Amino acid sequence: MRITFHGAAKTVTGSRHLLEVNGKKILLDCGLFQGRRKEAFERNRQSFHDGDNIDAVILSHAHIDHSGSIPCLIKNGFNGDIYSTAATRDLCAAMLMDSAAIQERDVSYINRKQRSPQKKVLFQPLYTKDDVVTAMEHFVGLNYNRRRQILPGVNLTLVDAGHILGSANIILDIDDQDTGKQIRLLYSGDIGRANIPIIRDPTMPTAGADILIMESTYGNRLHPPYREAEEDLQRIINETTKRGGSLLIPAFAVGRTQQIVYSLHKLFKEGKIPPLPVYVDSPLATRVTDIFRLHPEAYDAETRNFLLADTHNDPFGFETLCYTRNVEESKEISTLTMPAIIISASGMMENGRILHHLKRRISDERNTILVTGWQAPNTLGRRIVDKLPMVPILGHDYAVRAKIEKLTGFSCHADRQELLDWAGAMGIKPRQTFLVHGEDESAQSLAEALRTKLGFNNVEIPEPHQSFEI
Repeated sequence: MRITFHGAAKTVTGSRHLLEVNGKKILLDCGLFQGRRKEAFERNRQSFHDGDNIDAVILSHAHIDHSGSIPCLIKNGFNGDIYSTAATRDLCAAMLMDSAAIQERDVSYINRKQRSPQKKVLFQPLYTKDDVVTAMEHFVGLNYNRRRQILPGVNLTLVDAGHILGSANIILDIDDQDTGKQIRLLYSGDIGRANIPIIRDPTMPTAGADILIMESTYGNRLHPPYREAEEDLQRIINETTKRGGSLLIPAFAVGRTQQIVYSLHKLFKEGKIPPLPVYVDSPLATRVTDIFRLHPEAYDAETRNFLLADTHNDPFGFETLCYTRNVEESKEISTLTMPAIIISASGMMENGRILHHLKRRISDERNTILVTGWQAPNTLGRRIVDKLPMVPILGHDYAVRAKIEKLTGFSCHADRQELLDWAGAMGIKPRQTFLVHGEDESAQSLAEALRTKLGFNNVEIPEPHQSFEI
């Protein structure tokens, strides 16, 4: 058995882990690298394999850094099955189509800008909307906790990771023909947090595993309790409103937007914040929220009880909330002079409608920009979090005068202690552990804790494209 780490190795993006066993190749996740536009474009163009060499793909969840290269794989010849939960499949249908639309639009803009008599077309998108349609034909939806043979000697079980809607830990029970041994491999995907609203808590891996591939995003940091994050959100809204400003929240369309909307719903209902107009200005977030409504089976007890007590019977809808559906509505929001709350994508502020709202509001000291998620190096979001005095937006530099706030309590990633609690629940300690999906400092810190606090042996932090024989 061999494992090769083609993505999310010493970084927090582009998850792609190739498992070779019994003469077959299984790809665990197939994500896009996300970061500064030019760097991301170049890195995503560098294919690490031909799709026809892959026998199956198993997808932990729908975030683009885990799913976004699937249409590329199809274009490169992949003709196998893509296994995921049904909710992940539904989310990917929306998210991959949105990714294709962004690529087509960006490439069209670049080609128009750089076209010359000598060069008719400079670039092509990684994939198109037609490629996404083809890719979706390969998805096979599975329920949690239902074991299924996917290849000879390879059985798959998906368990709830508690990260976003439909997210899963991947368990592979393998009859290794080379050694004659039975091996259990556990790939964590992204691990969620206990006691946060909407989706259920992560399933703890009490059975353990022989081989563990584990995320380490927040391996050296702790999150404040979720309730404190809601209290801070309440404070930030009230302070911004008193200044006569608006609150701008760049948010990831999947998970984070729905969390914030749900928290705002509760705060409005309890009378803790004024009845400000709230706009979700992201077509993708609007479509994704509709998908959330289709999967109430994934809700936790708190959300189910909230639904029973709420007159709207909708955790993602209330009187002052508006989901935009077109560009004209988005433009109207940009011209607002009264205080409002605007939730818009993208979460790292590299593209999308958030850029137009930032351009209009970032230099007004009455306003607040609230960052609720991890920001990749070299992105606009990282520059704003680092509080640089000037930042480039849509080709022009703008002074950063708005108040910058950051809340990590809304994170849907487990923090250091939650990662240790999850790993510590393993009844059988792994004989080999690989830490992925974390910057080097976070991964090193978690590796040391796994060794000293939990007694894990053979903890590795793979280099990009590094292979290991098991």
